[in-house]
Amino acid sequence: MEALKQIANVAGYSGLYRILKPGRAGVIVESLDDKKAKTMMGPTARVSVLNDISIYVDDDSEEQSVSLSTVLLAINEKYSDKLPVDSKGSADELADFMATVVPAYDRERVRTTDIKKLVSWYGILRQYAPEVFEVTAEEVKEEATETAEAPETTEVAEAPVAETTKKQKA
Repeated sequence: MEALKQIANVAGYSGLYRILKPGRAGVIVESLDDKKAKTMMGPTARVSVLNDISIYVDDDSEEQSVSLSTVLLAINEKYSDKLPVDSKGSADELADFMATVVPAYDRERVRTTDIKKLVSWYGILRQYAPEVFEVTAEEVKEEATETAEAPETTEVAEAPVAETTKKQKA
């Protein structure tokens, strides 16, 4: 999901933004809505690129989180345009929805507001940036490479190191 590298959330602002150009005094973003308003976000603005966001999971594997791109693709595969819940749903509805998408999500660390953002972002991305959900052949190949087992390695005993004799000064 290469397209998520160009889409961001800005703390304190609603909606999602496409990153157009980083500048000296911040970053220029364009809103992902009908207005397409361009704004300069200053250096103090908390801009979070969607590709860097992940969801906490509570399982015994080494991974303690799942990338947002994986979660968005899972939602897209399961529900496409017809989400069973909206961002204004009850806490129980949102928790049930999240459990169907990511069964092992950490219920203590993932708050209801996080799930509301996820549902809202999914709706915005489906409407204004559908290219995000197009998985390229390269990405499929990349995933297959990551999940493939590592080749077996065999340990080889080290060759003994020849001891050098020290010459004593006479």
